[in-house]
Amino acid sequence: MVISRKIRKVMRSRPTVEGAGVHLRRAIGASEINEFDPFLLLDDFRSDNPKCYLKGFPWHPHRGIETITYVLRGKVEHGDSLENRGVIAEGDVQWMTAGSGIIHQEMPKGDDSGHMGGFQLWANLPASHKMMDPRYRGLTAGQIPVVSAGNGVTVRIISGEINGTKGPVTDIVTDPEYLDVSLDAGSQFIHPTKADHTVFAYVIEGEGYFCEERNPFTYQMQGENYFDMERRSIIVSNSLVS
Repeated sequence: MVISRKIRKVMRSRPTVEGAGVHLRRAIGASEINEFDPFLLLDDFRSDNPKCYLKGFPWHPHRGIETITYVLRGKVEHGDSLENRGVIAEGDVQWMTAGSGIIHQEMPKGDDSGHMGGFQLWANLPASHKMMDPRYRGLTAGQIPVVSAGNGVTVRIISGEINGTKGPVTDIVTDPEYLDVSLDAGSQFIHPTKADHTVFAYVIEGEGYFCEERNPFTYQMQGENYFDMERRSIIVSNSLVS
């Protein structure tokens, strides 16, 4: 039996400053941890001003979590205490399991026009795996499959499966799905998810509807943390839907 998920909450990402002075927007943070378990953080670091990101994230530790960095524009130079060094370029993904502990740095560089864009997601490791050996994997854009999921729908599969095609990240303890979905105007994307999974979507650009009900409860941003429920179920960019 297929049961449609209901919208529980819609939030706008909030401006904040992290690292050595990187201006970004936070979609999931400390106040939302209980609602999004096992996800701890989702940061949107898109910017067209190099002064807002070039100071980057100098050497700092992580433990007991996984960090997933997805670059859409520009590049991020990375180094860690496992002696991994490299550049996360446009379309690339870095999936780092901190486990028992790792120290690393991430330094955004932007593209030739000064634009930088991407996301970092943190996922908590279960208690049984908190002290696992740290590991690092870098995926280039060419390693991430792109599939059609219906008329006007294109999906990059980082982890998970669409129409029999699996993403390259498979042996993750929390068994996550990470999909980058692009929809043409008027198209529709329906994707089955596991009943025990926490599910959310972050609108990067444009706007769209969530939920198949005729007149679902929905929200339009009117202020910092105030939503007015309306009949029109449109969700705008920089919004997270869960």
